[in-house]
Amino acid sequence: MAIATRAERQTYADRFEEELFAQVLPFWERHSPDRIHGGFYNNLDRDGSVYDTTKHIWLLARQVWMFSKLYRSHEARPVWLALARLGMDFLRTHAVRPNGQVYFCLAQDGKPIYQQRKTFTECFYVMALAEYGRAADQPGLVQEAKSALELLWTRSYDWSTVGRPALAGSPPSQALAIPMMLLNVLDEVMADELKSCMREVEDCIRRITLHVNAADQLVYEHVTPEGGRLPGPTGRLINPGHAIEAGWFLQHLAQRLGRADVSRMALDMVRWSHRRGWDAEHDGLYYFLDSEAHAPVQLEWSMKLWWPHCEALYAHLLNYAVSGEAADWAAFNAVEQYTFAHFPDASHGEWFGYLDREGRRTHRFKGGPYKGCFHVPRALWLCLRLLKQWPAGRPAP
Repeated sequence: MAIATRAERQTYADRFEEELFAQVLPFWERHSPDRIHGGFYNNLDRDGSVYDTTKHIWLLARQVWMFSKLYRSHEARPVWLALARLGMDFLRTHAVRPNGQVYFCLAQDGKPIYQQRKTFTECFYVMALAEYGRAADQPGLVQEAKSALELLWTRSYDWSTVGRPALAGSPPSQALAIPMMLLNVLDEVMADELKSCMREVEDCIRRITLHVNAADQLVYEHVTPEGGRLPGPTGRLINPGHAIEAGWFLQHLAQRLGRADVSRMALDMVRWSHRRGWDAEHDGLYYFLDSEAHAPVQLEWSMKLWWPHCEALYAHLLNYAVSGEAADWAAFNAVEQYTFAHFPDASHGEWFGYLDREGRRTHRFKGGPYKGCFHVPRALWLCLRLLKQWPAGRPAP
């Protein structure tokens, strides 16, 4: 297998830059701002028209984070900071309850519709608060985000505190989504002060490790609190996209902290999840799989979604930057070819989100309750940043 040439890397950098700044971001800049009530519309049809005025707060927070990050880390474009401010003002006015919980969705004018009994919306709100505070030079907001971490940490591991008690018939379990999300929040919010919360960082790494089974070369989505197998379909569930995303979260931490052991585990998580999750017949990554080849109970298991491919795009490129191994470059190429052949919309910009197993589009909208201005621009920006940092040899991530 061949390794990457300088010309190939430049071709990819040009492609990602064009896609991000000419096709993806302009779609959200044009169609999502609500100039009357504030915030963003996230339910956008193929052409950007609003088909539902419900505002999903975890997506609004992600969009604030995205524009703040680009403003601070790519280029200080006033339009990006203005958009981030539009979203942040709406969030601070309407989204946060007195007890610190954040509504899952609001009406167009900010009236609450639904409160989710999880903590993921709070995670993205805290990330948005910290990144916007840094971009807007408002250190008080950054400090507010740091202060919210303690409450978020406690509630994330005990959902009875947010109205979701553990019932007697449900075996004790741990979901991969929680420690991987908290690790990312810690990394984003604490930034240069990360070493001040190493106890929490190490706890996240420990909990993620419980999901990684070297004997099976699999990353299980749910395990017991001790890392054992759970019975039934829950214990056999594999979510390739989640495992791949958790892998690059870990790799970022491994490189920052100089942890070779964590780096090796992160490399394996991405590689194993891609190998098991790739559809050998039709290409693309499955959404869910059963580790013992039973029929997954999730009816959408065989669909190909935008976000696992976005995560894999960056994770494989990062793997190659760390390892220099041709197999990682080949995996990146395979994901890039499938992704750009199926998801981008050359007519209206942005990407479609949902395909059937054979790669046929099942939904035409660009934004919905679970798809917003986040996975696509984040992946393109991360890949572009890594490629631009690449010297004559391999980069230091």
